[in-house]
Amino acid sequence: MSGVIAPYLSLLRLPGVALPFVSAFVARLPLAMTPLGIVVLIEEVSGSYADAGLVTAVYALATAASSPLWGMAMDRVGQSAVIAGTSLGSAAFLAGGTLAAAAGAPDLLLLVLIGLAGLSFPPVIPAIRVAWSAVVPDPEQRRTAYAMDAVAVETIFVLGPLLLTALLWLPPAVPLLVTALLMAAGGLTYSRTRASRMSYPGSGVEGGVKGAPRRGRPPLTVRGVWLALLTALGMSVGFGQMDVAMTASAERLFHSEGLIGVFFACTAIGSTAGGLWYGSRSWTGPERRHLPLTLAAYAAGLALVMLVLLPGGGLLPAVLPALVLTGLCISPSLIVQQALVDRNTAPERRSEAQGWLQTSLTSGSALGMALAGVIVEQGGPAAAFGAAAIAVAAGALVGALAQRHWRVAGGEPDRAEATLPS
Repeated sequence: MSGVIAPYLSLLRLPGVALPFVSAFVARLPLAMTPLGIVVLIEEVSGSYADAGLVTAVYALATAASSPLWGMAMDRVGQSAVIAGTSLGSAAFLAGGTLAAAAGAPDLLLLVLIGLAGLSFPPVIPAIRVAWSAVVPDPEQRRTAYAMDAVAVETIFVLGPLLLTALLWLPPAVPLLVTALLMAAGGLTYSRTRASRMSYPGSGVEGGVKGAPRRGRPPLTVRGVWLALLTALGMSVGFGQMDVAMTASAERLFHSEGLIGVFFACTAIGSTAGGLWYGSRSWTGPERRHLPLTLAAYAAGLALVMLVLLPGGGLLPAVLPALVLTGLCISPSLIVQQALVDRNTAPERRSEAQGWLQTSLTSGSALGMALAGVIVEQGGPAAAFGAAAIAVAAGALVGALAQRHWRVAGGEPDRAEATLPS
């Protein structure tokens, strides 16, 4: 265990690493807290889950649409100004929408304020990803930083809802107001770190000059980038279906809402363990070859859960370890996807490219949730796990076929290796 943790401890001791990591973690907690907080607040004041779902959907779509746009802005003017401005703006709109809902404001005003909170959501995920290139010069330590960040995202989606749930005994507006405060505090702190200030246009492992003109092709015109985005889309559609399937399994098969958190925790434990282990290893050969394998293993885990649930409605002692095993390859898949997007993008456009990756993951998860709702009604939770396995397997197939189009570290597409089995 110490051999797994040691690289991360060494990384956090480097100058300029710990503060941006912690502040970015705080700034990203609202990713997991805001949707649940909106549902709780709107249902409390209106008594309608339909209204709550509509407002949450507007927020999610606005957040997904704005991520690449803010990434482009960071590529032009740097991170500090963009992160500071969006953190304050989004927090203000979220607080305003929260107070408006609590005061019984018209639905249109509420939708506008919450939509603006989503559109101005700070692009911390692409920012911290690019910042590691500026403050962690060693490639091995940088890959460890990427793994640590992927694990942090998994932790956020467990800790965020738990923190919000702990605030539910207070008036219904308080959880979202606390969420807005965390967003502003985390974002402003991150914007003042050395990592944020160093991540100017054209920076990265290849270096750059502050104020350098934009160069390179837009990410969506690069085949290697959009192929990586397709793998992310397949994975996130499956991830969204898995979330709904776990919720439905707890409620319909085991008749216990309390198991929802247990199921999510099992998946997060697996993903965290897998990400920490993957990031602590020194790999030989092109990392791109790992993606079809990790996605295929993730799909196999989903299929295993489906099989465990089939006989007689499922056996809880078998479901829990199956979910842990399923989660093992989630973070490693995300780590490789992020690396592929970086590697196939011009250094001065990486914030934009990582923004597109975030959009692919967010929109895919929303699509998966919508599909799973229909599948659960028609075929039950096990069918939703099966559909999730198919979506992730499709992403694995894209990853296998895309090998010859992806760049190896520091070079062009690896044509010599394209003739070898993937």
